[in-house]
Amino acid sequence: MQKEDRNCPGLVQAKIPSQLEKLVGVESEAVGKAEAFTGAFLRNSTQLHSSHNLKSLRYKAVTLGFTRGKKGKKKRNSKKAKGLNARQKREMKVFQIKPEQQRYDLFLPLHELWTQYVVDLCNGLKPSSNPQVIQQKLLKADFHGAIITVVRSKCPSYVGTTGIIVQELKHIFKIITKEDKLKVMPKRNNVFAVEIGGFVSHIYGSKFEHRASERSAKKFKVKGTIDL
Repeated sequence: MQKEDRNCPGLVQAKIPSQLEKLVGVESEAVGKAEAFTGAFLRNSTQLHSSHNLKSLRYKAVTLGFTRGKKGKKKRNSKKAKGLNARQKREMKVFQIKPEQQRYDLFLPLHELWTQYVVDLCNGLKPSSNPQVIQQKLLKADFHGAIITVVRSKCPSYVGTTGIIVQELKHIFKIITKEDKLKVMPKRNNVFAVEIGGFVSHIYGSKFEHRASERSAKKFKVKGTIDL
């Protein structure tokens, strides 16, 4: 077995037959060029010191150098655009409605869109519809465009106030009344009534102090009695 191994270099360095050269499309190099290429290849591919003799590598396993790919995905250089913070929004008056836009008739088309949105959400409002199912769906609905009325409040001056919701924040409703006045109604300590197609739903503001985006994912528990 050892004798066959020692003959291997001779077989590797043997000249390729001319017929095979034409078939494969390669040409045999001279012995001197082959040895020079082999030496250069081994020095570039291994951590071999220049003073070492290449003949010392005979019959030894040699690990060639390689580049290991980086694990994980490549980080993108592109940076995500940052949104405005709360202070910048206040400075730019993002949530303020201009006085010339505080008109009740200007928001009536929004109310019509909201009514159709709620009807589709509840799969049609019919006399046979289950009030509890509709109530649960309304709790997670978006109320921009709804007409609400304050029916109970710890502040008597709020009772009877009606208008279209133009903005809903965590603790307040901003509504436009029929007198074209913008009013800020706190949710806490107020009960609001919403009427859609003859169906009246009551909203207890103290249990409704969530943003519209947060409320859509919140689970509301059914309680027997609710205080203001």
